[in-house]
Amino acid sequence: MNYRIFGDSLPAVTITLDRGESIYTQSGGMSWMTDNLSMETNMKGGFLKGLGRMLSGESLFMVTYTAQADGAEITFASSFPGSIVAVDIGNGDIIVQKSAFLCAQPSVELSTHFNKKLGAGFFGGEGFIMQRLSGGGMAFFEIDGACYEKVLAPGEVLKVDTGNVAAFEAGVGFEVETVKGFKNILFGGEGLFLTRLTGPGRIWLQTMTMPNFAQRIIPFLPAKKD
Repeated sequence: MNYRIFGDSLPAVTITLDRGESIYTQSGGMSWMTDNLSMETNMKGGFLKGLGRMLSGESLFMVTYTAQADGAEITFASSFPGSIVAVDIGNGDIIVQKSAFLCAQPSVELSTHFNKKLGAGFFGGEGFIMQRLSGGGMAFFEIDGACYEKVLAPGEVLKVDTGNVAAFEAGVGFEVETVKGFKNILFGGEGLFLTRLTGPGRIWLQTMTMPNFAQRIIPFLPAKKD
């Protein structure tokens, strides 16, 4: 399997498969493909796993595309201006934000990840329900805006606005903490809570979030007339 990511801020990935190789995505995730690919729609893992995927922002059904000849090509586009990240899951499980999954080889398992720290759910936006990529093989996920990738050393801490956490290796600590100082809370403009990421492990941060983007453009939308 080979792949090529293109498109700058409106990215897509074209994956080239040899005969018998497969790639799967959520229902409706494919943008275009050559005519030498077969398509199979199923729940991948059964009904309960399908329901779990729905909690993390994916569809109940998944679609697997299998090459019928060498050189078959299929393209998946991002759903929002941002970046597409390719990762080898064989190096360890990856936790990604809700709805980030784009496509993966069949040997990669997509499941729902519940953060054990309850504060992440009550105060950290979507940090409580995330997606877990495990198994082995290549997987692709999409993030909002530009991607910043960093490897945290053991014990190294990075504090991040919760919405800017796109993904992290499963060994990275993820906690939500309160911003300290009354004036910081009242006038700092960063909200009440930050996400604390603790190494070791690789993290992927995003420069933009969809909720913030939507909030920015709302004032420019035409007002509804009675």
